[in-house]
Amino acid sequence: MSAVRPMTFLWPSNLWWLLLVPLLPVLYLWLLRRGAKPALRLASLGVVRAAVGHSWRRHVPPALMLAAFAVALLALARPTMQLTLPWAKSTLLLAMDISRSMRVADVKPTRMVAAQEAAKAFLADVPRRIDVGLITFAGTAQVAQQATPDRAAVVTAIDAIQMQYGTAIGSAIVLCLAELFPDHGIDLGEMTFGPRGAAARSLDKKAEPASPLPRQLVPAAPGSYGSAAIILLSDGRRTTGVETLLAAKMAADRGVRIDVVGLGTPDGHAAMGEGMAIYLQLDEPALREVARMTGGEYHHAATAEALRGVYRQLGSRMQLERRRTELTALLAGAAAVLLAAAAALSVAWFGRVA
Repeated sequence: MSAVRPMTFLWPSNLWWLLLVPLLPVLYLWLLRRGAKPALRLASLGVVRAAVGHSWRRHVPPALMLAAFAVALLALARPTMQLTLPWAKSTLLLAMDISRSMRVADVKPTRMVAAQEAAKAFLADVPRRIDVGLITFAGTAQVAQQATPDRAAVVTAIDAIQMQYGTAIGSAIVLCLAELFPDHGIDLGEMTFGPRGAAARSLDKKAEPASPLPRQLVPAAPGSYGSAAIILLSDGRRTTGVETLLAAKMAADRGVRIDVVGLGTPDGHAAMGEGMAIYLQLDEPALREVARMTGGEYHHAATAEALRGVYRQLGSRMQLERRRTELTALLAGAAAVLLAAAAALSVAWFGRVA
């Protein structure tokens, strides 16, 4: 693993301006020497002694101004540093599989009940400043609860889950992105059924404002979007809807991190006694790839306790996150404080801004 650099710069070419800093003390000393000759003509020895007695004060405001100038020049290079900070993301979307395979009892009492209870316990640990929403998916994906700070509303939506046929993992991811980026023109219906299919499905609906046209997207670094994240829970594999990895690519291009929880035991589907058993098996390779592509983590939970442990782990990671943070605003603020201190001391000691 490569070593983490303590500080990097987004605009390193601006560091050349720091070469001006050593010249400023030289300029200051030259100005002092230039003003020293008239001072020798003072007739009063008492005035001279008073000036010498407070000589250290006259250097403090200029020193603070010099420090402020140096810090401001450093800020021009936009420095960044790896810091451990409170989690800054403001929106968290839980995408929960509600396919009929969630009835399986290999995770006690059932996968669905265990998932519901773990999700509700998780909500209690998520900081209040973070809005939480719920996306459910089976053969289709739907917004069960839009992101909100109201934990009771999310709990109500979790309790109201009704299981359905099918597993549209990719569609759930796309719907999450449509919720997070309403101005990106993401249309799940069009991606699933094509332009004509989406239009036909909307004929029975009341007229709605046209969705914005998709804008040109500049791919971001995976996991770099600091305002939202997705937690995806599934116990099966995609049977319909948008391709899972295509949806993961859309999330990765937007920098949205997806943490994935795979639920159930490898042969738990056999307890259902239904056909097409392969579609009821956990597709770990695809789920791991979703997490990898988006800069997230994959967790497998084969028991209810393991699932609760996964959610606890995710909750603790969200409280404190070590991430590279830009320090430009902080340094600019420090420069302003130093400048203000220099002016205040100059006025207090000498009655003017020197």
